[in-house]
Order: sequence, then C-alpha cells, then structure tokens
Amino acid sequence: MELEYRIATHKDIKVIREIANKTWFVTYEPILGKEQPKFMFDEIYNEEALAQQMDDGQTFILQFLGDDVLAFASFSVKMEIGRTYKLNKLYLNPDFQGGGYGRKLINEVVQMVKNLGAENLDLNVNRYNKARFFYEKVGFVIIKEEDIPMGEYWMNDFVMRKVLS
Repeated sequence: MELEYRIATHKDIKVIREIANKTWFVTYEPILGKEQPKFMFDEIYNEEALAQQMDDGQTFILQFLGDDVLAFASFSVKMEIGRTYKLNKLYLNPDFQGGGYGRKLINEVVQMVKNLGAENLDLNVNRYNKARFFYEKVGFVIIKEEDIPMGEYWMNDFVMRKVLS
C-alpha cells in the first residue's frame, strides 16, 4: 500500500482530535505534568478551535495508509515574514511511529509550501520535547528560544527553521 495525503476539512475534525488525543498526553504530561497539557489540549483541540484554525488559514493535511489515518499536520503563512511558512502541528499516531511516516509527512508539507513560494518553514517545539531531535534529523535548526503565555501557563519553546532551497 502507498501513502496518500489529502487536505482535511471540517468533516475531518473528529479524526484530527483522535490522533491528537493519542499523542498529546503521552508527549506532554512527562514534561509539563497533568494540568497544563489538559488545559492546552482543551484550548487548541476542541472542535470549535480546530474549525476556527481552518477558517483562519491553517491548512491541515491527513496522511493515510489504506483506510488508516496515520498522522496529520497543519501549516500556515507566518504573517510577519513574507516567504516563511509555519508548521503549526505534526502528530503521528503512536501505533505507527518509527516507520518513517513522520519524515514522509514533513516532506509532503515541505513540497506543498515550496509550491506556494515558501523559502523557509518554521516550527515551535517545547524545549524538553524529544521531537526536537527528529526535527533536527529532517533539516531543522534552532534559531531562537521563545516563551509564550497560554492562560496561566507558559510554553517554553525552541523556534526551529528549515531553509527550503
């Protein structure tokens, strides 16, 4: 079977939430405890918030293998810098991790944003999230640290960039 990709719509919000739910808490609870990940998940991944993100210009991509949705990613234009796009999300169902699917999804996003004229692809990753090492393997480098307030919590991130030349 070959991997397939398609742009997600509002009809796909439930499957996006399912994948996010499978990955979110196992990733963030060891780093942040129980309360902050729950607060952030409820803020970012409720159905209305996901619909609003789509309406505000985030493009969501689903990755399929046969009938299984393996992963999703989303990207958007990073407004303050013209030809830079932002990888807002990338979550792979833990049942499929380690099979090269994350790398293939990144490659799909890179090709899509290059076709849109992007020169750079940026992302934020928690400074203690081991996904940082995956992003480094696929060509991203840390360009700065950023602390972002969210409710009563803080997101302590690295901003990483992949130059798309």
